[in-house]
Amino acid sequence: MSLGDEREGSGGYGGTGQTRTRLPDTDPDAYGTPRRTPRSSPRSLVTVVGVVVLLLAAIAFANRGGDDPDKTDSTGNKPETAATAPSGQRPVQSKSGGIPSGFRQDQEGAESAAANYAVVLVSADILKPARRTEIVRQVFDAGRVSELEKKFDQVYDKAFLDKVGLNENGEAPQGSTYVSRTMPVGTRTTEYSGSAATVEVWCTGVFGMTGESSQNPVTNDWFTMTLKLRWADGDWKVDSFSQKEGPAPVNGDNKVSTSDDISKAVEEFGGFTYAR
Repeated sequence: MSLGDEREGSGGYGGTGQTRTRLPDTDPDAYGTPRRTPRSSPRSLVTVVGVVVLLLAAIAFANRGGDDPDKTDSTGNKPETAATAPSGQRPVQSKSGGIPSGFRQDQEGAESAAANYAVVLVSADILKPARRTEIVRQVFDAGRVSELEKKFDQVYDKAFLDKVGLNENGEAPQGSTYVSRTMPVGTRTTEYSGSAATVEVWCTGVFGMTGESSQNPVTNDWFTMTLKLRWADGDWKVDSFSQKEGPAPVNGDNKVSTSDDISKAVEEFGGFTYAR
């Protein structure tokens, strides 16, 4: 679900409560497989070239002299190896209310917090009144909670929920699934001090309603969220957030999945804890 252009986190999906609904075109089955003329895909060519380059690099690495990754050190012990995040730091191990918590008080910790908070703030759970209260109290600075609880409730009212096809509890009709998942692609910090940070999170996501008769089929979106964070109560908390569209790549020529496949994917594939 897209937050919209430069909308503040105190309303809507970031400010106004507006949502985009994509109606089916001429085909009443929005999830049907569109007819395509077979053609060569530029992305396929790039993939082939990439595989060749990686193969050559692997051969060169295997034949080069120098350090052996399995070579023991002077003590006879193998060097320690461990899967790490790109920064070299492991993701947080703790969660509060199902939301990652306990981020480090440094720039990388702020970026990790921003990425995880972006996921929850644009999730299907934010439309469920009971769950929304938990999210707001966990994610936002305590001084903003009371104000934001009221504003979120005003924005996500019955009229809004009706518009996206949900009941007053934020639940989809029987046989359908409302999807709103966000996947951070990258982060960058534009301002940082020991107690405050402004972090941009480049995201892609999927949102919409599954179901053969859905007038809002699941589609994808690209957007950038800007989160202003404060260090409070031993963790990074959101003071405010906004969103703008893009950067968005050219759409690929992927085969469109059925509504059933999307529903199963949402149920069977879990999410991640993100670390910078």
